[in-house]
Amino acid sequence: MKDWRSLAHTKWDCKYHMVLIPKYRHKVFFAKSRKRVGEILRELCRYKGIELLEGNAQPDHIHMCVSIPPKYSVAMIIGYLKGKSAIRIHRELLKRKRGFTNFHFWIRGYCVSTVGLDEEKVRKYIREQEKMDRDQQGQQYLEINEKI
Repeated sequence: MKDWRSLAHTKWDCKYHMVLIPKYRHKVFFAKSRKRVGEILRELCRYKGIELLEGNAQPDHIHMCVSIPPKYSVAMIIGYLKGKSAIRIHRELLKRKRGFTNFHFWIRGYCVSTVGLDEEKVRKYIREQEKMDRDQQGQQYLEINEKI
């Protein structure tokens, strides 16, 4: 029970691997915007007492490993992160002043899985996601060229 945390009457260790995807899987996370979205998500997590253990933004999606207190549901936290971050992204990065109706940033769904006892494997997967994507794309490119 070394990494277990406590609330008033609860001992807990609830870690989740989450993937957030922009609408239409547009490639929007580059350079400054990638860094700023990371800062926004870290700040929102801090507001709710969520520990962001690992995060990595790819051009078209974001992987996060988070520790969520059991007083919050996973769906509530994802809704909070997606909703609040979308407003801040529209304001700060897309320079939209007001009127966010019908402007969507994230897809309606999400991907989440419990980390369990393999936390280090999940954190390594998140860290190395970009390299694995590049290797996989290179392999697909080679296979296509071999067929031609």
